[in-house]
Amino acid sequence: MLRFLLRLIGLCLLASAFIVFVYDGTKSIANQHLAYMKVSEAWANIDQNSLSRVEDWLQQHALWAWNPYLHTFLDATPAWAPLAVAGMILILLGRKKKPLIGYARN
Repeated sequence: MLRFLLRLIGLCLLASAFIVFVYDGTKSIANQHLAYMKVSEAWANIDQNSLSRVEDWLQQHALWAWNPYLHTFLDATPAWAPLAVAGMILILLGRKKKPLIGYARN
């Protein structure tokens, strides 16, 4: 049951990544230059309050990680990339194990 749930969530994340990728592609074609939705823009569209709370918490507790790493990640990464990576990881975690060939099981 857990494998099914992991695969289902992973597939939904991959489908969401594909939708955002197509949206970015149509926007790029319409504007005739490369345009993509950043992770911070997508997060702000979903819930602006949680983004500001996470930023404040990270600036207070983990400033070393916020300024050079996470801020750059949120502002430079297309929104479809983390969705696709998370979806692939969940699908790989939910796959069935390959049967062993030529080994006896006890």
